[in-house]
Amino acid sequence: MTGSRNADPPPTRHLHRAEGRIAYDVQGSGPLVVLVPGMAELRSSYRFLTPTLVDAGYTVVTTDLRGHGDSDTTFTSYGDPETAADISALIDELGRPAVVVGNSLAAGAGVIVAAEHPAQVCGLVLVGPFVRNPRQPPGMRSLFHLLMSPLWVAGVWKAYLPTLYAGAKPADFAEYRAAVVAKLRQPGYGAAFSRTARQTDHRFAEARLAEVDTAVLVVMGERDPDFKDPAAEAAWIGETLRGEVVMVPDAGHYPQSQQPELTARAVLDFLSRVHARA
Repeated sequence: MTGSRNADPPPTRHLHRAEGRIAYDVQGSGPLVVLVPGMAELRSSYRFLTPTLVDAGYTVVTTDLRGHGDSDTTFTSYGDPETAADISALIDELGRPAVVVGNSLAAGAGVIVAAEHPAQVCGLVLVGPFVRNPRQPPGMRSLFHLLMSPLWVAGVWKAYLPTLYAGAKPADFAEYRAAVVAKLRQPGYGAAFSRTARQTDHRFAEARLAEVDTAVLVVMGERDPDFKDPAAEAAWIGETLRGEVVMVPDAGHYPQSQQPELTARAVLDFLSRVHARA
């Protein structure tokens, strides 16, 4: 059900923004689904979900965040509103409404797009979603910013990333982690990630939650270490957005690659109902 990852990758396209370019690719045909990864991630974090959606008859667009992957590092500001503006511009360029699938930071950005541009979004899938700032012990945020310094961020993230994959890890985890770290070590990318970590504030997303009026699916790993109580956080988001909640067993912050079959099944079921109502 997870499709094949062995086909040649699609050509990289670029969305031109005022301060740089956003990388994305397009595969398949049918209703539009836009997949947006989280902070420090690559658009290939959806490498298992994408072929399944394409095989099911969807046009699937995967995009890198600004300053990440194949996107430019020339941007001066990063975070939920900036990512939301990039998603909105991409949907505008594609010329039709989309279901937006956002992981982590990108979930908060998806909320902002749905609130500000409801005609662009016919559904939201929020994966391991940050739609509000987590409660942290005093000093933890400052420590996190220190650890995300461009001087050592690649090494820190290499060590930290396995903890975010609590539970099952994809068979190609070592290869994927190496690609993430290699990108962070390229000129400009560690600094862009550091700025993303320092500038991101999910209060902007939380402030727009009441304005969202679209179908919502929350997908949360049962072992997501970014939340003290993943099930409680998912339930709160689902209740706040009047959406559905799917808890994925043996998965942390990236159920789309840790448990791709379960995640794909939930997303496909959601998509079928979104388009049945259209």
